[in-house]
Amino acid sequence: MEPDVAADSAGRPYVKVPEPAPLTEHGPARVIAVANQKGGVGKTTSTINLGAALAEYGRKVLLVDFDPQGALSVGLGVQAHELDTTIYNLLMERGVEIEDVILETSVEGMDLLPSNIDLSAAEVQLVTEVGREQALGRAIKPVLDKYDIILIDCQPSLGLLTINALACADQILIPLACEFFSLRGVALLMDTIDKVQERLNPDLKILGILATMFDPRTLHTREVRQRVIEAFGDLVFESVINRTVRFPETTVAGEPITSWAPTSNGAEAYRLLAREVIAR
Repeated sequence: MEPDVAADSAGRPYVKVPEPAPLTEHGPARVIAVANQKGGVGKTTSTINLGAALAEYGRKVLLVDFDPQGALSVGLGVQAHELDTTIYNLLMERGVEIEDVILETSVEGMDLLPSNIDLSAAEVQLVTEVGREQALGRAIKPVLDKYDIILIDCQPSLGLLTINALACADQILIPLACEFFSLRGVALLMDTIDKVQERLNPDLKILGILATMFDPRTLHTREVRQRVIEAFGDLVFESVINRTVRFPETTVAGEPITSWAPTSNGAEAYRLLAREVIAR
């Protein structure tokens, strides 16, 4: 019997990832932190588009914007700076319920917990709080039964906000740009994950590593992906996110690529990623 497809660019045999079975009920949610302390690796783009692709497969998804820049909120067409209540109020003010802060998005089955620059103050204020690393976990706990997957878009640092995300996550998804310097930063992230597992969240697992900013025309990006696969093996997702003008366009449009350009390679790559995430 012939395989579905030959080997990929790194020489690994392709594995066909099946369409997921539809769900008859929802929850409890699997919490996935999308994290990398290096900026510009496609964290926010991946969070939005993976969420939308998961929703296409019938999953109820909550996206958590946990970056004070509020890029996730903006990328979904929300004017973050005009919001009266955001995740900051949920974390820092008594009496604010998570249901008061969650917004519906244009994607059916996908909701958003928005953020804006106010969140940068939370990092400073949380330092003096008891159980400061568990603030986000406490905040999202009331809706865990309502969703199938919660994706947390972390800020590009290994500060207290990112530690909060890792402390309440079941798994971490690491977007990794196919550039040499990106590889160097992963060791630091792995070190942080080890410390979080040791001290705060022994159940935290690495869900996978997603190659982003891939340009199949250049030898450099192919070599970097090859090295990532040599280092991390099966942790590296089959799905590869290529560089394309489509992604900046979707940010301006305020919607995911799965609805903005549903037949594009980028949309198909995120659908494959969604199938892999569900299968893992």
